[in-house]
Amino acid sequence: MKKKLLSLLLAATMIGSMVVSTSVFAEDEAAAEETATEEAPAEEAGEKNIPELTTEPLKIVLWDIATEDPTKSIQEDAVARFMADYPNITVEQVHQQNDNYKQQLIVAMSSKQAPDMYIHWGGGPMAEYYKSGFVNDLTEMYNTYDHPDFIEGAVAQASYDGKILAIPFGGLSGCDIFYNKTIFAEVGIEVPQTIDELEAACDKLIEAGYVPFSLANGSKWTGSMYYMYLVARHSGNDEFNAAYTQEGSFTSDAFIWAGEKIQDWVKKGYFPEGVNSLSTDDGQDRALLYDGTCAMMLHGSWQGRSIMTDSQEWYDQNLGVFRFPEDAEAAANGVPQDVEVGTAIGNGFSFNCWNEDGSVDQAKLDACYVLATQYYNDETYNAAQMAASTTPSINGYADQIENEIDKTVADIFFNASNVQLWYDQYLPASVTEVHKDCMTELFGLEKTPQEIGEEQDAAMQAYLAENAG
Repeated sequence: MKKKLLSLLLAATMIGSMVVSTSVFAEDEAAAEETATEEAPAEEAGEKNIPELTTEPLKIVLWDIATEDPTKSIQEDAVARFMADYPNITVEQVHQQNDNYKQQLIVAMSSKQAPDMYIHWGGGPMAEYYKSGFVNDLTEMYNTYDHPDFIEGAVAQASYDGKILAIPFGGLSGCDIFYNKTIFAEVGIEVPQTIDELEAACDKLIEAGYVPFSLANGSKWTGSMYYMYLVARHSGNDEFNAAYTQEGSFTSDAFIWAGEKIQDWVKKGYFPEGVNSLSTDDGQDRALLYDGTCAMMLHGSWQGRSIMTDSQEWYDQNLGVFRFPEDAEAAANGVPQDVEVGTAIGNGFSFNCWNEDGSVDQAKLDACYVLATQYYNDETYNAAQMAASTTPSINGYADQIENEIDKTVADIFFNASNVQLWYDQYLPASVTEVHKDCMTELFGLEKTPQEIGEEQDAAMQAYLAENAG
């Protein structure tokens, strides 16, 4: 039975620390070993150890957010190859716009029309879906059947409460600053190493007639990237972790400093006019890079793939990337400066395969498992991922990177002390919505950093009170 769906979906399950260590993911290894207690059996005589799928007609409804090539084509090809091998199984693949996806998934769940197989980003929402009864526990299957050799951080982010709940497939996602090397050379700017140097570079860009940062904050989570990094550079993870448990506050020094810094940048013209009305789903932020309006864009590493797809020529001639600069004063006070924002899981597939009586629909679950592990993650799929500037969350692929942009992104990712999962994935769902609204208010100069901190505190306190005990 799907119990207390809406209350659970509007108040996420406390999932504890989800900051992923990336020092060879050593800190995750022990936790992942507890979850996946056995290795999948070795293949014998070249045969894969996978479930034997039904020969009866079967339909799988799959939801994803692959609305643009090359991702769309890569994922559609995985589905097509699966259906060619299993012609009795039909996969209805539904592509959704990213910004509306979560809400549409919640609506589908509340009306008992949830898809059989759907993507997410791990974190708080995955735990909510599981607690609400819309996720199959994959631990036994994962320990029994073949699967890719996922990096430990991805396994950890696909797990909750000692259970494996998702199959990673989207590739590593870091968050870095993409920039136009041609503009930097023209203006005489070196890649900034500190936030002070970044601000000096922004001032020079404005003097030369450029808008420093391209940002489409109509999506709200895009503005959150600046907020997250500034908080992390000023305090490491400590103040965010304390605010999450409310032993601290979203009005602590790092949050106020980050908010004031953003609003100062808005007033100085570091962002485009109408920043809160621009959509990243429509590529409006990339367009401002291409036409020379803006010189930089802080964004997820998938943007490299999108830029390459839009224009290989522009990508080759202009694109560079660097890590978010350090807060020199905080560094002098011993605050670690190597926190990376992003995710090791990239995306994960969870399965919602149940019979009317609440028992597991094993035939459908087996088919979903095979599709996710053997087609979305096979050599064909991963070769296409690598060619499309995406590094799979599978051991060994990072060593195969040849593209200089991708190498830089991977080096930043793997040399980080830990990876802070995006706030809109880490926070409980009810708090996430408040947080995203606060990003609109922050960049729109509608409220002060103190006021948005108080809003986030109130949302977090309400969540904790509702889930006490």
